[in-house]
Amino acid sequence: MPFKSRLITSLKWAATVAGTTLFYGVAMASPADSSNISRGAYLARAGDCIACHTAGPKEAPFAGGLPINSPFGIIYSTNITPNPIHGIGKYTLDDFMRAVRNGIAKDGRRLYPAMPYPSFTAITDEDMRALYDYFMHEVAPVNHNPPETRLPFPFNIRFSLFFWDLAFVKHERFKPLDDRDAEWNRGAYLVQSLGHCGACHTPRGLAFQETAYSEASPKYLSGALVDNWFAANLRGDPASGLERWQEADIARFLKTGHGAGIAAFGSMTDVIENSMQYLRDDDLQAIAHYLKWLSAHGEKASYQPDKPDVAVKQSALVSGAVERPGAGLYESHCAKCHRITGDGEPDKFPKLAGNSIVLAENATSLIRLLLEGGKTAEKGAGLKPHKMPSFAKKFTDRQIAEVLSFIRNTWGNTASPVTERQVASLRSALRKSP
Repeated sequence: MPFKSRLITSLKWAATVAGTTLFYGVAMASPADSSNISRGAYLARAGDCIACHTAGPKEAPFAGGLPINSPFGIIYSTNITPNPIHGIGKYTLDDFMRAVRNGIAKDGRRLYPAMPYPSFTAITDEDMRALYDYFMHEVAPVNHNPPETRLPFPFNIRFSLFFWDLAFVKHERFKPLDDRDAEWNRGAYLVQSLGHCGACHTPRGLAFQETAYSEASPKYLSGALVDNWFAANLRGDPASGLERWQEADIARFLKTGHGAGIAAFGSMTDVIENSMQYLRDDDLQAIAHYLKWLSAHGEKASYQPDKPDVAVKQSALVSGAVERPGAGLYESHCAKCHRITGDGEPDKFPKLAGNSIVLAENATSLIRLLLEGGKTAEKGAGLKPHKMPSFAKKFTDRQIAEVLSFIRNTWGNTASPVTERQVASLRSALRKSP
């Protein structure tokens, strides 16, 4: 669901038995084989339902209670196990469809759109029935009553969501385009509906609505700030987007957390660990095929490694003859992993030269990584996770701004510098986060 930086990162204590992974007793296919689980279980994995609807690593799956940050306050996820009292055990198929697609609970309460029903409204009838069967017959009922969401006035008036829905949600099933091939349409369906990629990667408006729900708008998947992370631009921009990525790079990134020399971090690692690594290769390829089709949105950054002055600066950096602001900090603290050339190490440490995240218009994710550190995804492809340390106590706000500005403007990278004020603001916001 939209705010994934607080999602569970340790639903992986599992044991693998006969190709099936047991997540707290819920059977899930191993990354290598998704053929031995039901259609509904596979679709629930594609929708990453377990992430938001599980309160923590020691809590029962799908029993709700995860606190989700929103601009209006904390929203607690609901119990979606078939428990008849606190869960969805009394839901009919029609009740289930209305909740998932329309954001309306069985008792008529409007659900806050932290549950991405504006995307789920596109799910087909066939897939909805499969999901319903899975939750009713394969998920264990849990007698757990999650905390009640109590937002301040006027956001506690749920009836007002009727008008929000009327203004911003298009209640339509996904319709394949006749002028696109089957792979494109499958990728579009997964991205726009179950994958709800736009919930994080599409900018939001003043009413916190997604500003687009499909490729019909150039804003769709153009990057967005979510819970103090900047979700990447997934469109075809050459510097900050996916133009320089191959379809195979995108599919591998979704499967392993590594692709095109770039590593997943922050909340994206949760998406890969809980969802994407379990998808079939043909579905990952379809997603990649669709994303590579998206046009550029428009960017100010650039990556030009062949410019004449790049080789001169690179030579001076290697020899230590240049001391641009941030260069010394990079050489002392960053070059061991990311290399003096900014090339990183494949499947371990991401490259910084030409990195689309480094060149993003919004540097929030880079600042947060330096303040908090991070780790790459834990996945079933034989790649070990690697950690990046926190520099919050080692570097001042000015030093973080300088080293990031250096990274964003070296090796052919050209992007706006990071300011000391930006670092101080995010450092303060993170301390206040629950």
